[in-house]
Amino acid sequence: MPVTDFQGSTTPSHTHSSPFSSFGRSLLSLRRDTPASSAAAAAAAMSTPGVEPEMMEEFHSHVAAHLADLKTGGGGGGGDVEEDEEFMSIAWIRRLLEAFLLCHGEFRVLVAEARRRGALPAPAEKQVAEFWERAVKALDVCNAARDGVDQARRWERLAGIAASVLLAPPEGEIHEGQLRRARKALSDLSALLVDDAAAAAAAGGGGAVASFLASHRNRSFGRARASPSRASSSSSLSSSSSSSSHFRSLSWSVSRNWSAARQLQAIGAGLAAPRGNEALGLAAPAYAMGCLLHLAAWALVAAVPCPDRGGALQANHLPAAPPRVAFPWAPPLLALQERLAEEGKRKDRRNSCGLLREIHALEKCVQRLVEAIDAAPVPLTGERESEVREAAAELAAVCAAMKDGLEPLERQVREVFHRIVRSRMEGLDSPMLNAD
Repeated sequence: MPVTDFQGSTTPSHTHSSPFSSFGRSLLSLRRDTPASSAAAAAAAMSTPGVEPEMMEEFHSHVAAHLADLKTGGGGGGGDVEEDEEFMSIAWIRRLLEAFLLCHGEFRVLVAEARRRGALPAPAEKQVAEFWERAVKALDVCNAARDGVDQARRWERLAGIAASVLLAPPEGEIHEGQLRRARKALSDLSALLVDDAAAAAAAGGGGAVASFLASHRNRSFGRARASPSRASSSSSLSSSSSSSSHFRSLSWSVSRNWSAARQLQAIGAGLAAPRGNEALGLAAPAYAMGCLLHLAAWALVAAVPCPDRGGALQANHLPAAPPRVAFPWAPPLLALQERLAEEGKRKDRRNSCGLLREIHALEKCVQRLVEAIDAAPVPLTGERESEVREAAAELAAVCAAMKDGLEPLERQVREVFHRIVRSRMEGLDSPMLNAD
């Protein structure tokens, strides 16, 4: 990815002056449960130069606040995420990525402060290095998600053409030429959706609207009518498969056999909660960042078309659940994971080209417009014309929302990519790695 500058907020949306009491109690309980032979090691970890329990508790509190904010829909209505209409929208995905970037920045400060006060012991450096290696595995997810966003942008352009043609002029009849241009755009969109469904969800099935449009392209759009102009239109649309090659998806930036499901499994492999005196060092913050990284990667894969996206929706890649008592961010994290898994199982979303709400709305509006055009006589008059215009207006509104949101989302995905790369380079400069 080329270097880009992210203009989003760099200040946490929620700060807390005091640590969460549950996390403090969990630390005390871990110390009480530590055998006598390990008590000295735990005390040594607490006194190790660079280890600041207060800073780490504050970090965990911030992670919990960000996840709770995502779970409650950002405080717009105060309701739970299960009833929040913003869940898996472009705005919600951007907030999730912003939360990752903010927490990632705090984690880098923790590591840098520890190194400034004194070289970290080998175990601590290993824990940090393991997270950097885990984050590197998410780079392919960023590339695939960027490609998926670019595909969604092409869908929006074609759908926008169909909608704008039918809405202009705002008054008067919708003529044959307008219908022909709208059918052409929808037919090209159909070809794109079918191609992307085959490439991006080979293991999970294609999109429902892709199948619907493909059948309608053959049954309706390509069917000859009595009208000579309609026959000419059908002849033009029958060759849409070849003419739409100009709009076909660009090749994936990941390898041909790359799998989103396998990549998520690799990101979550070995991600387990630290135990005993490990929780007093940098293992706990590194574990929190690993969980947040996995959630962000999973949401990106589920939201937009990616190779083997269907396998990723099966939720068989989740790491072991974090203990709810030990970490204040565990309850909202588990709630978000459960909600995301349920969203992928919904009957009306399971075969969608993406769980992103705007993509789902685009599919529904396109389907409605296709049905309205198919049922309308030519020239359109009265109630049929009103139905077509209403369906076109709904599609135009969805396209406008996607156009405004997809570009900032792509920039944010790029920023996550570059942040991970920069952090990995910092990790390669660590004293322990240089000593090898």
